[in-house]
Amino acid sequence: MLKNNYLVGFPRIGEQRELKKVLEKFWAKKCSYSEVKKVACSLKKRHWNYQKEAGIEHISSNDFSLYDNVLDTSFMLNAIPKRFKNLKDEELYFAMARGNKEETACEMTKWFNTNYHYIVPELSLEDEYVLDASKVIQEYLEAKNLGIKTKINLVGPITYLGLSKRVDGGDCYELLEKILPLYEELLLKINELDSNILVQFDEPIFVKDLDSKVYDLIKYTYDKLGSNAKIAVVTYFEHSNEATNILVNTPIWAIGLDFIHGKENLISLEIIAKSDKKLIVGVVDGRNIWKNDFEKSLNLLEHVTKIVKKDNILISSSCSLLHVPFTLKYEEKQNSEIKNWLSYAVEKLDEVSLISKIFFNKKYDKNSFLENSKANKSRKTSKLIHSEKVKNRVKNLKCLERKETYENRIKIQKKLLGYEELATTTIGSFPQTPEVRLARSGFKKGLITQEEYLKEMKTYIDKCIEFQEQCGLEVLVHGEPERNDMVEYFGEQLKGYGFSQNGWVQSYGSRCVKPPFIYGDISRAKPMTVEWISYAQSKTKKIMKGMLTGPVTILNWSFVRDDIPRSEVSKQIAVGLSDEIDDLQNAGIKIIQVDEAAFKEGYPLRCSKIKEYESWAVRDFKICVSRAKKETQIHTHMCYSEFNDIIKTIEAMDADVITIETARSGNELLKIFKKIGYKQEVGPGVYDIHSPRVPSVKEIKTQIKLLLEVLPKEQLWINPDCGLKTRGWSETKEALINMVEAVKQVRNELS
Repeated sequence: MLKNNYLVGFPRIGEQRELKKVLEKFWAKKCSYSEVKKVACSLKKRHWNYQKEAGIEHISSNDFSLYDNVLDTSFMLNAIPKRFKNLKDEELYFAMARGNKEETACEMTKWFNTNYHYIVPELSLEDEYVLDASKVIQEYLEAKNLGIKTKINLVGPITYLGLSKRVDGGDCYELLEKILPLYEELLLKINELDSNILVQFDEPIFVKDLDSKVYDLIKYTYDKLGSNAKIAVVTYFEHSNEATNILVNTPIWAIGLDFIHGKENLISLEIIAKSDKKLIVGVVDGRNIWKNDFEKSLNLLEHVTKIVKKDNILISSSCSLLHVPFTLKYEEKQNSEIKNWLSYAVEKLDEVSLISKIFFNKKYDKNSFLENSKANKSRKTSKLIHSEKVKNRVKNLKCLERKETYENRIKIQKKLLGYEELATTTIGSFPQTPEVRLARSGFKKGLITQEEYLKEMKTYIDKCIEFQEQCGLEVLVHGEPERNDMVEYFGEQLKGYGFSQNGWVQSYGSRCVKPPFIYGDISRAKPMTVEWISYAQSKTKKIMKGMLTGPVTILNWSFVRDDIPRSEVSKQIAVGLSDEIDDLQNAGIKIIQVDEAAFKEGYPLRCSKIKEYESWAVRDFKICVSRAKKETQIHTHMCYSEFNDIIKTIEAMDADVITIETARSGNELLKIFKKIGYKQEVGPGVYDIHSPRVPSVKEIKTQIKLLLEVLPKEQLWINPDCGLKTRGWSETKEALINMVEAVKQVRNELS
């Protein structure tokens, strides 16, 4: 029986992070690759069964990946960079993702405005692309052998090319004629498997503002592909009205639209109705953890049916559920009132299924509808959410930015701090040892005393400082052993924040994060970092950086309440952090780093919405640091950002020093800083911390000299790309020793 529902995609890391654990075991050479494949098969089976049992009609295969679906697509097309051509199979696959002793990994960047990262394809006109359909076909047959007929998920060719880079300097879309025949060949192979297989093409790039030449390619591409198979083109994260206008005139079977984050998609209903195509209506939020409001979703669906025939509607998640935690089953310590407001991936399956039953007048448990209504009403009125004290303080805020100009501040800071040109530092975190993790989890569970916990953390900090002094770093960090995650750590100490026991979400490869969630008004109850940083500073005569996560990153890496604008939530966080900065500087901390790693990530995908975001995001960074004295040097850090389009915004943030990730892209990202005459100091990453390989002194010297071609030594800091939390101690020590030695040699050569 048809259920008229649909799921865009499902998480793959496993409900207990089984994939993460086996991958890291394999990379550490503690198990064979066959063990990895065994765990992967077990997870796929379990995930398909979850969806089947929930009553999902259109279940996906090929949404699973050992690292990343875009990387899988590169493998499928044989889009392998030359430097890896001597490798094969899993060695090749993981080398492209993580690098090896000889070669750097492919670039990694954010998947649109999410915290998921994909491996950027490297393409060239001279490449010979050849189809390898083995993974696609194998996963479909795996599901079929379990009695589950799946749709097949593919990254669409236009999105794939749009997210790629040409190593020979050309336009990636020029390569469409080379890869499109491979997609056509793939569809023919899929048709041989079974009749009427649905193929989902993920084309999220359609929700961006595209050049006219790209829109011209949409009809050409889907006229070809739609003639060979039953196809659903799915977009998400925003509206795709321009692309929808084109897709309705191609022979595809269905169009999938996100009605949570792209409400403007309602404009396209009439042209979809005229085309008589199926409409996949994304009404269950795949990017947030709040329980769906059935009444609200059903009202939207009723509006849709005034224009589109009910028989042509499939009810769906707004996007893949990859972006939310797996299940609430393990949230045993969660406040029961708050837990009743939440819905993770497994629970969202039930929401999709139940909404479709209600909407299509099929049998369903009416108590489920009433319970949903009760939970949503409770959230609107709960005393846990609202604080008049917080609202009034934010509303009446007087101090909005620092008083002294950068030019005056930097003179005072350089004299006071006395650091050299090409000053060396790190971004913040150091490797977290098993002992540290065990002590932290043991303290949380009550298995060790606070005294034992503090002793373990301070021992780590002591060793971390000792190593930094020995290797010659100039501005030190305490290593952050007390922090489980750069956002969760602060979330646990802020009022209005909730956190989970098992709310893990995949960030990249085996890397998972456990974002906190904002359910109410935010305030800081007491200092969050002062005790740790002050202890670390007491152990060294060198400068110790205070480390904070900025308001916009805390917002963007949290699941955010949806009952007030995000800008209001961000401002509340900024006010709380301004108190922390004041406490740190009053405790004698002279440099404070306010990480805004996710600043770019929060950008709207549509240009028309960018100005508003930039306005409040810059406002809140400046509020956060507004109480910093002119003597206090404020650093910030940004990840994976193409700076060309936001450089003026970065300038407006008015940080004294910005550190950025550049190691995988040479000095290209840095050139925009020179072009606009950026005045503040910059610390471009000189080696990639996402790869286990250790760069040589020679390699780092080469990188520094490339940086010096763009900016003068007086303006440059030298540091790794990002925090070192996920690396091992041996590789971290060797890499930092090489980095400091490279700086010494460059300084000698310059003098």
